[in-house]
Amino acid sequence: MSKTRTQSCGAVLVVTAMTVAVAGGQEWPQWRGPGRDGVVPSFQEPQTWPDRLGEHWKVEVGAGYATPIVAGERVYVFSREGEDEVMRALDAASGKTLWRTPYPASFKMNPGTKRHGPGPKSTPTLANGRLFTLGISGIVSAFEARSGKILWQKPAPPVEPLYHTAMSPLVDGNLVILHVGGHDRGALTAFAAMTGDVRWSWSGDGPAYGSPLTLDLGGTRQVATFTQKSFVGVSLETGRLLWQRPYTTASTTTSQTPLLYKDLVIESGRNNGFTAFHVVRDGERWATRDVWHTDEVSVHLSDCVILDHVLFGLSHLNRGEYFALDLDTGKVLWKSEPRQAEHAALVRAGRTIFSLEEDGELVVLRASATGFEPVKRYTVATSETWGQPAIAGNRIFVRDVSSLALWTVN
Repeated sequence: MSKTRTQSCGAVLVVTAMTVAVAGGQEWPQWRGPGRDGVVPSFQEPQTWPDRLGEHWKVEVGAGYATPIVAGERVYVFSREGEDEVMRALDAASGKTLWRTPYPASFKMNPGTKRHGPGPKSTPTLANGRLFTLGISGIVSAFEARSGKILWQKPAPPVEPLYHTAMSPLVDGNLVILHVGGHDRGALTAFAAMTGDVRWSWSGDGPAYGSPLTLDLGGTRQVATFTQKSFVGVSLETGRLLWQRPYTTASTTTSQTPLLYKDLVIESGRNNGFTAFHVVRDGERWATRDVWHTDEVSVHLSDCVILDHVLFGLSHLNRGEYFALDLDTGKVLWKSEPRQAEHAALVRAGRTIFSLEEDGELVVLRASATGFEPVKRYTVATSETWGQPAIAGNRIFVRDVSSLALWTVN
């Protein structure tokens, strides 16, 4: 049966090759997990799914959509309380606050984003004992993960992004990469992780809302990201523009993060379908060449996951329908009935897909290339869940409008 929804909102699509220092397999250190691709490395599927998940604790943590960060027995949460943005560490077993660090972050909300709340929407990144955050008005901060001490901080730009910020920091080696600045003006910027000094910046366009990722293409490591008007790749080492494609969506800018499959770069945005292209290099000149395109499915805000050659996601068309797409050909393999959900955040563990829908229902799906196969549905929140679940081992951390809960599969 189809399933009616009344709200719409979102998360972001990411598949990337990037290096973030983590310890062991019980970690969720950044946007979409250890590989920044929505893949859970440590989950063991039960032989029989229980009728209910076990709820261990639920605590108030403030407003926002940022995915919780998990590192061993600590959970880190980025949120808003009144006129402050707050970074806090919790004990993963009990939910008890270990430290809490606020800083002033007042801003004027755009009326168009009122229903989405005051954020922050950006997920922190944990790397080498430091937490890096992007506040909703554009404040960039580095915290010591052990103590919560602010190590360095960059103020918000004089002109905020039109609908504020949503991208999550990309950490590669000793660089923290974010697109900072306001609407139609700003710079894709690499900050030194230790000091916050600017190592390079590219100021060719203003920021969009999807998160950047790193790619190795044409023998060059590069940062790929959507901007206000384009999809670009710049050198990771120098910030030099390598290639650029015009790209806008029905909502002006895209909130998606690009996707890499083999040597194909995949772009998608609201009402734009999916396009796969090659990035080609001829000496110092770079170009892109389209391979395939489909308008049959399209994503807006919601993220996708890959297994083998198949992309699984939730299309915003027809009020939300799950789908599978062959990434070698661009052929849509199947679509579910419509009106499943208007937003869902997907992560994958083996052949199991977890889809956290915006009404607080966690749907367990089988990653099948032949059809839509829901396995189990669990209610894990009583208010809207617009952020991603963080899964580490059998622990599932779920963020709703103002609280964080720990659920387990036992």
